[in-house]
Amino acid sequence: MAPEVHTVAVIGAGKIGELMLSGLLRSGWPVERLLATARRPVRAEELANRYGVRVVDNLTAVDEAAVLAISVKPQDAGALLDEIGPKVPADKLVISLCAGLPTSFFNRRLPEGTPVVRVMTNTPALVDEAMSAISAGAYATGEHLALAEEMFQPLGATVRVPESQQDAVTALSGSGPAYFYLLVEAMIDAGILLGLPRQVAHELIVQTAIGSAVMLRDSGEHPVKLREAVTSPAGTTISAIRELENHGVRAAMLAALEAARDRARELAAQAD
Repeated sequence: MAPEVHTVAVIGAGKIGELMLSGLLRSGWPVERLLATARRPVRAEELANRYGVRVVDNLTAVDEAAVLAISVKPQDAGALLDEIGPKVPADKLVISLCAGLPTSFFNRRLPEGTPVVRVMTNTPALVDEAMSAISAGAYATGEHLALAEEMFQPLGATVRVPESQQDAVTALSGSGPAYFYLLVEAMIDAGILLGLPRQVAHELIVQTAIGSAVMLRDSGEHPVKLREAVTSPAGTTISAIRELENHGVRAAMLAALEAARDRARELAAQAD
C-alpha cells in the first residue's frame, strides 16, 4: 500500500505519539494525511504549530482516519475506548502504542473483527534510530503488519515478535534507553572523580558509547568477543570488570529487567 492513500490519526499525542508524528513527517508522509488528538488545548495548539498537522477531537479522528494509532497512557485507554469503541468500523486498523496492554484489551472494547497491531517503540525515534517491535492481534493479517512496518521503519529498525514476548520487549528496548543514560551518567561522574572536567568526560563517554554501539551493530560479533578484545591479561579493563562483577552489576541488570516486565503486566491488570 502506498503511504499517500492512508490517513493516520495519532490519538493521545503525548511523547510517544509525537515521536511517531515527527518520524512520519520526516519520512515524507503527507502532512494532510496526518491527524492528532490531544486532551489539553495548549497541547493541541503546540502540535499544530510545531508540525502543521490538523488536531481534531477523538470522534473526528475515528471518522476520517484509516489507521488509528492509540498512544494514551495505559490507565487512560479504557475510558478512551468507551468513548470511541462503538464508533470504530471493524475494517479500520488500530495500532496500540500503550505499554503493557495486550491486543485482547482492545478486542473486548472494539467491534468484533477489528484488526489490532501492538507496537513497542522507543525514544531514539527522535533521531531515526528507534527499535520497534510489532505484534499481530487476533484479527490482524500480514497486510496489516506490513502497513505497521511501513509506518515505523522510517523511525529506525523493526522486528516482528509474538505478542507473548511484548512485555519482555517493553523491559528490554522500550525502557532500554534509560538504562544506557543511567550508565553514561555514572561513567561521567566517575570521570569527574578521576579528575577530568565534566565536558571532557561527557565527550569521551558519549563517543565511546556511539562507537561501541556501531561495532556491535556492524561487526556481527558477539558482545563477549568484543569485550575480550579490550580486556588484556592483568590489565586495567579486567580490574574494572572484576569490580563490576563484585558489585553485582550483571545480577542487578537481570533483576531490573524482570521488574520492568512485571510492571508492564501490572499496568495491563490495572487497566482491565
